[in-house]
Amino acid sequence: MKKTLYFFSDGVLQRKDNTIFFETAEGRRFLPVEDVGEIMVFGEVNFNKALVELLSQKEIILHYFNYYGYYMGSFYPREHLNSGYTILKQAEFYMDEAKRLELAKLFVGGAAKNIRQILKYYLNRGRELAEILEVVEKLFPSIESSETIPELMAIEGNIRETYYKTFDTIIDDKDFVFQERTRRPPKNYLNTLISFGNTLAYTVCLSEIYKTHLDPRIGYLHSTNFRRFSLNLDVAEIFKPILVDRIIFSCIAKKMITKKDFVNDTEGIILKEKGKKCFIENWEEKLKTTIQHREIGKSVSYRRLIRLELYKIEKHIMGEKTYEPFVAKW
Repeated sequence: MKKTLYFFSDGVLQRKDNTIFFETAEGRRFLPVEDVGEIMVFGEVNFNKALVELLSQKEIILHYFNYYGYYMGSFYPREHLNSGYTILKQAEFYMDEAKRLELAKLFVGGAAKNIRQILKYYLNRGRELAEILEVVEKLFPSIESSETIPELMAIEGNIRETYYKTFDTIIDDKDFVFQERTRRPPKNYLNTLISFGNTLAYTVCLSEIYKTHLDPRIGYLHSTNFRRFSLNLDVAEIFKPILVDRIIFSCIAKKMITKKDFVNDTEGIILKEKGKKCFIENWEEKLKTTIQHREIGKSVSYRRLIRLELYKIEKHIMGEKTYEPFVAKW
């Protein structure tokens, strides 16, 4: 599996023949590109056309984020796997309201079932979550009965809002109180962690889409528009509870991230570099963790699982096999 490079320091990222190096005030570090799958830039990093040409040749995606950790954009190399026929089928499923709604329901249903798995996991470990679990499960039939995308989005929002109310019970730490979901800027430590983790999920899903025949600009739950990718947002909904949220719970419970890892800023509360590195270390470890895949009968990493999810979506729109979203089994 190829590596993800993370850059937090300010510096210059340049090409040297068929490799790259990162130069800072401390010196120059060479990085063999053959082992690199994607680059995540959080610092003030300059690069030139020669580097971009090499990244394109080696099919390496570069994602960049601003000072606050918000996703800003990606250098998405020329799509070497794109299939015109697949893109036409993707567009067909988007333009056909019934087909789009059917696929969007599957994304929401998969996310909801993984939320249920999280709640059951902590219920079995002594958390008082029975009532909330019942509320979430009662919303399940509304997913299937939805008649429009806005109606479905509203139900998805209700499920997630109900789920977020359990965070205080699960975490049980006075320094990390949920209160309400806030974004751009997040207004407390917990919301900052959720936003940062979700951003990582969106970018990893985007990187995995690049390795398939699918076009990331055509989503189904999240509307396709002129400004952003949307299919990665759809797929990330399924994995956020079992990847992002569980990392948050673990980092707080083990005191790996504390209130000292945050700073108040005019743009809200920011996760310091030390906190980002800690979260990313746990994120990378989680992506490498393997589970037994029931359908193919062998162990796969969570990162590979995201790719397999995309292959299932591709088969669905090609009419080969009805898509069934991944649901964790613990």
